[in-house]
Amino acid sequence: MKKILLFALTTILFSCNGSAQKKETKDETFPVTKTDAEWKAELTAMEYYVLREAGTERAFSSPLNKNYEKGVYHCAACDTPLFKSEHKFDSGTGWPSFDQEIKGNVAFSTDYNIGYERTEEHCATCGGHLGHVFDDGPKATTGKRHCINGVALKFVPEDSKKDE
Repeated sequence: MKKILLFALTTILFSCNGSAQKKETKDETFPVTKTDAEWKAELTAMEYYVLREAGTERAFSSPLNKNYEKGVYHCAACDTPLFKSEHKFDSGTGWPSFDQEIKGNVAFSTDYNIGYERTEEHCATCGGHLGHVFDDGPKATTGKRHCINGVALKFVPEDSKKDE
């Protein structure tokens, strides 16, 4: 009897489709939309994996993680300005981290990919996956840590604007 009860309980628990197993659907449309083939032709394999398939680059693999130059970080897919260097900090996580985004240029959604709720960040112009935002950033500023894949970013140095 105990085996039957245990089997029934196990079956019920594992057959339920809980919210932790679901990913919020993205019905949003973005100003810049392209087919998968167009994105694959324009992006490197790693950029495509991160920006279009919501992948994650290896920690400490991006040269932008330790970039301390002044400038603006743009979306690698559509060139939308996303983060300013003045808001970048070394979180020790291995990914470029910022305490705030450029308002209106970053969109947010919820994902449950690893079994619990996280706030996912996207480029508001093309929908490219950037990373996630957490509440363990610098308390002296916003308390937020925008943990961003470096491959999703293109750094535009402050000096390059003077040349234009």
